[in-house]
Amino acid sequence: MKKLIFLLALCFSLSAIAQNSQVFEAANKAYAAGNYEEAITQYEQILENGQTSAALHYNLANSYYKLNRVAPSIFHYEKALQLAPGDEDVRNNLNFARNMAIDAIGEEEQAGFRGIFETSTAAFSASGWGWVAIFCMLAFVVFFLVYYFSNKTLVKRLLFIGAMFFLVMAISSAVVAATKQSFDKESNYAIVFSEEVQIKNEPSPRAEDAFLLHEGAKVKITENFQDWVEIELPNGSRGWLEEDNLKRL
Repeated sequence: MKKLIFLLALCFSLSAIAQNSQVFEAANKAYAAGNYEEAITQYEQILENGQTSAALHYNLANSYYKLNRVAPSIFHYEKALQLAPGDEDVRNNLNFARNMAIDAIGEEEQAGFRGIFETSTAAFSASGWGWVAIFCMLAFVVFFLVYYFSNKTLVKRLLFIGAMFFLVMAISSAVVAATKQSFDKESNYAIVFSEEVQIKNEPSPRAEDAFLLHEGAKVKITENFQDWVEIELPNGSRGWLEEDNLKRL
């Protein structure tokens, strides 16, 4: 019975992947034809089906950008960058989208160990480094098995060196993946989706206004209180707004 359930689940999964692939191709054709609204509807359908990728968010962001939809274009470029931090096309287009935003907030600078770490490991996301670790571990197993059964001294030495290299790479990649995942959990960012929102000094609609933000602004969430969140900007400014004014990354 369990095998039957597993096979049915596998069939449904493969069917969903094939269907999402067809929708993705149709969305790409709609985008190429200039039907950006149709492309957005189809890309969003794939996201609702539970599938995500850097390419999907990138194409969706491009569609919103073509329609001058500031907040969703920045949001999906940011999501694409989370999945593919080393992609220069995503980063460049994100900068173009930010130029449409009214608030010139800039990016939070990472200093010390975290800044060096983020810069040196930007080639892959946390999941990407996890796959690198898996590949290196498989390579270690292959090299070690061939080393174990080899009879030639020189070949055994080379295989042993290769096995140790992949073992170190596997452990290092796993540590990088875990560290990046930990940093990602600590970094709680969001994009403002409201056209204009007054940031308050306290979590109350009757509180004094602190400053004004517009759609597309990227903020860091530092605290939650009922339906309100406290945000922080790179310049250190803090304030409160109702959470339905933004969308978490």
